[in-house]
Amino acid sequence: MELTRDSDVRASHSKDASGLELVPESVARPASAEDVTDVVRDAAGSGTTITAAGSQTSMTGASITDKGVLMSMTGMNRIIDVDVDAGIARVEPGVTIGDLNRALAETGLQFAPDPTSENDATIGGAIACNASGARSLRYGPTRRHVRGLTIVYADGTIGSHTRSFLEKNTVGFAAAQDPVDWFVGSEGTLGIVVEAQLCLVPLPMNPIGLAIPFHSARSALEFVVAAREKSSRRAACLEFFDEQALEIAGTASRQPWAPETAGLIYLEDDAHDSGPDKMLDDWLAVAESRGALTADIRVFEGPQPLREARRIRHAVPATMNERGERYRASGGRKVSTDWSVPYRALGRALDAARAAAEKHGAPSPVTYGHAGNGHPHQNFIGENPEMLERIHAALEETLQVVFRMGGTFSAEHGIGKLKKGWLHSQLSDRQLEVMRSIKRALDPHGILAPGNVL
Repeated sequence: MELTRDSDVRASHSKDASGLELVPESVARPASAEDVTDVVRDAAGSGTTITAAGSQTSMTGASITDKGVLMSMTGMNRIIDVDVDAGIARVEPGVTIGDLNRALAETGLQFAPDPTSENDATIGGAIACNASGARSLRYGPTRRHVRGLTIVYADGTIGSHTRSFLEKNTVGFAAAQDPVDWFVGSEGTLGIVVEAQLCLVPLPMNPIGLAIPFHSARSALEFVVAAREKSSRRAACLEFFDEQALEIAGTASRQPWAPETAGLIYLEDDAHDSGPDKMLDDWLAVAESRGALTADIRVFEGPQPLREARRIRHAVPATMNERGERYRASGGRKVSTDWSVPYRALGRALDAARAAAEKHGAPSPVTYGHAGNGHPHQNFIGENPEMLERIHAALEETLQVVFRMGGTFSAEHGIGKLKKGWLHSQLSDRQLEVMRSIKRALDPHGILAPGNVL
């Protein structure tokens, strides 16, 4: 297929959500697996590099490049088949998660991973970075929901892999037993997904959302621990908002929380088995035990209120993206973290993060996100390069605390081009060499996604 070198087309594929801008040398827009194999085969023959991209919502620069071909997969957006009885959907990589779930709604099934950008995020992108979201507390990240993949390899050949789901298997090293896992989370560096078989889960029968305010962030985080350890119920998500995030959410909802609110937890649960009254009473008891402002708890029941709750939550990252965009011209941008620690340690980790920001003169981060997994997002706005240096110094110090707590510097956004410098802090030289060996085995000439991960 033809590549385009039109300057406007190249510029339109030069940005993602990371704040970086890299203009590719050319752009490919395949409509089929055959188009992908043609481009990869030609590139392999000439040594041209290829970076696959979906809707370019990456927070780490993984979906942009200034080298070789940017392969936009958004044109491959067919839902090929849905087997309702088996709970499996076959889709092309350019299908967005939002479109897939809207198409599945009448079947009573859903694709569970729910990144904030689900209406833009593609299945291929979700697979590339093993995306997750609020519901990962109950359902886990994307990897758990990928049954099979069809891959175009770096030499232009094509192959398919399907999980066996054997309960016992001792053939070979564990790392080689399930090739599907080679590609989930590999950020386009090992092969290009052209079709995915996805495992679907039932939609909750009677989902209800609760927004529970607290006098302090510490009390809100203590509620999270109690919700996981003391409650008989199992929340689908436990989302935290600090005071700054609450200010944004309050503006979005046009109904601010009580003035004494300094932390909030939003949770969702399915009241189908117990009934709404029992579900609410159970959560109210846990909330009262941790000093919640129970008179100001808000209940979101029914499709429209739940959509509104989601819109309010998503207003926080959307607002921060807009703020970061204002400073692109002056060399600034938004910096978004996705580190995580064991959930019991989250309060101490956030205290350390705030102290590090103050020490280095960085702005106070807006903090929100997946407290149930010990995984907050901290959004900083760096107005210029000097402030970005202060933010990165604060992050370096924060991550040393995170590592000592047994945490990770990347829980869901992947590594991309921005976070490679921290790999040595978390992985040993031997682990990194294993990764390089896999890369050499599957992409010996290094033509796929140069600059990502390794």
